[in-house]
Amino acid sequence: MANHIFILATVMLLAGIFGGLVNYYLYGDKDPDAASLPRFLVVGVGASFLVPVVLDMVNSELVLESQGDPSRLLIFTGFCLISALLSRFFIDNLSDRILTEAQVAKSRSEEVQQNLRVIQNELLPLIDTETEQDMSSADPQVEEASNDLDVTSAQVLKILSSGRFIFRSLAGVCREANEEESTILKTLHVLTTRSLAGKVSGKNGVRWHITEKGRRVLEANL
Repeated sequence: MANHIFILATVMLLAGIFGGLVNYYLYGDKDPDAASLPRFLVVGVGASFLVPVVLDMVNSELVLESQGDPSRLLIFTGFCLISALLSRFFIDNLSDRILTEAQVAKSRSEEVQQNLRVIQNELLPLIDTETEQDMSSADPQVEEASNDLDVTSAQVLKILSSGRFIFRSLAGVCREANEEESTILKTLHVLTTRSLAGKVSGKNGVRWHITEKGRRVLEANL
């Protein structure tokens, strides 16, 4: 029995080495790394030594049958050689599949993060609107912004703070303010720079909203 195990180990080793060499000459030009040959040999030998495990999993008696039957030993050698030859194929397919799945997962993660940022930008004005702020002390920044607020800016803030919609379109603001689009757009950009208004980009395009600071400035200006 010991001699048979030695013979099987020798068969698996030689089949693994031969399969590794074949894979190296077939795929070596795709991997010019100097360490590729040892890697091919190690993979081939490792795949060859897995053959007994696979045979045991499928309840095959080929290992025992090969002890007294040279033809069965030859079949076992063929299995080891096939395993060594296909090891590179399986590893390449597995690597490509893992890389593809990783890229898909990365793209999905970026898409989810983008959607979360959009949702966050859309929810913050709603949260600010429904959250009571502490008005016990005067805010110097609010007083300064209130003093610098011109008539058009105050009108735009009032439009943004009233009506059915929290997120307003440029056309809707222009229509209510009865002003040209260029004037309202310039005013909205100024208000956004001063954190009195904000904008979000969604499936319907850019929409504008008043911030909590803008509400406080508007209240102080009334």
